[in-house]
Amino acid sequence: MIKKINHIGIAVKNLGLSAEIFSKLFSQTVLHTETVSEQNAAIAFFPIGESSIELIESTSPESAVSKFIDKRGEGIHHICLDVDNIKSEIERLKNHGFQFISEVPSEGGDGYWVAFIHPKSANGVLIELCEKMK
Repeated sequence: MIKKINHIGIAVKNLGLSAEIFSKLFSQTVLHTETVSEQNAAIAFFPIGESSIELIESTSPESAVSKFIDKRGEGIHHICLDVDNIKSEIERLKNHGFQFISEVPSEGGDGYWVAFIHPKSANGVLIELCEKMK
């Protein structure tokens, strides 16, 4: 079951400079930063109500974020939906015809399991599903 929008991911070229910009916009400092090796990304979170904004910088020229920026420039990369059970949501959505980039959840940032729905299945929007690791 989808519970809420967990975060909106924004692809950026320079995490430090972008964090400064968004710190001014939100009148707050970054909640925390981390590197997510499996995603080849460095991320920074800004809490906004029950959700957050996630800034994502590529740590490899071969990463999905790097390719996204090369093709489209900086900007909104994905919308992340918090789910109760990521494996059952993947199965439910597959049964409805959604295509996943990977059907096996991987370790994401902030202690979550993540899986991505291919943008071709969701009107050009990359959708991330996440479940807090237990």
